Amino acid sequence: MADEISFDDFLKVDIRAGKVTRAEPFPEARKPAFKLWIDFGPEIGEKKTSAQITAHYTPETLVGKMVMAVVNFPPRQIGPFMSEVLTLGVSDSEGGIVLIAPDQEVAPGERMH
Repeated sequence: MADEISFDDFLKVDIRAGKVTRAEPFPEARKPAFKLWIDFGPEIGEKKTSAQITAHYTPETLVGKMVMAVVNFPPRQIGPFMSEVLTLGVSDSEGGIVLIAPDQEVAPGERMH
């Protein structure tokens, strides 16, 4: 378990729902990954990210999918690609990443409570 944090610390992490608008292979990545473009609604807009989620997803199955992501980390250079958000997931029993997503339709940009 990670160190205990305050509720105010938690509120600093801006986690939003977004809809994948585009996904493509990222062959330049050190580990298998996809490039994703995610729509977070009019307030935040479309952001891009790199995600190591190739065990359970293909670019075709990702487009239109809702995901959860941290949108207030600074951008990070991943090889030739600038990642602007951190898409959230959990590991399955074999280490493959399973994306975290709302279980009902929500508007892109809605914040996690």
